[in-house]
Amino acid sequence: MPKRAIMTDKAAPAGGPYSHAVVAGDTIYLAGAIPALPDGTRVTGSFGEQAHAAFRNLAACAAAAGASLDDAVRVGVHLRDFGDFGELNEIYQQYIKGDNLPVRTTLPIAFEEFDIEIDAILYVG
Repeated sequence: MPKRAIMTDKAAPAGGPYSHAVVAGDTIYLAGAIPALPDGTRVTGSFGEQAHAAFRNLAACAAAAGASLDDAVRVGVHLRDFGDFGELNEIYQQYIKGDNLPVRTTLPIAFEEFDIEIDAILYVG
C-alpha cells in the first residue's frame, strides 16, 4: 500500500524538509510538534502554554490525516526540564483520552528555543 504525506495549514509549519504526517496503511506517523502557531510564531510563555500549543499542533496534524489523538498507540514527549513532568501529565490527559491509552516515552532533551516537543503514532484500522 502506498504511503501518503500530509501537510496542513492548521498547525505550525514543518521546521524542515518533512511532512506533518505520513499515512501508511492503517498507521499514521505524526512528526514532532513544537509550541508554535500556524503562522510559525513561537509560543514562548509558561510550560503550560507551550505544552498546549504543541498538543494543538499535534491534534491538527492528526485531524488533517483523518484521525484524532485518541487513536494514538505511541506518544513520544521530549522535555527541556524534567521538573515539568507532573504538569505534562495533567495537560496530556486533556488531549489523549479513552480506555486504551497509548504507550509513552518521555525524555529530557537540551532544547534551547522551547520547552517541549511531541510526536505520535496513530492506528486507525
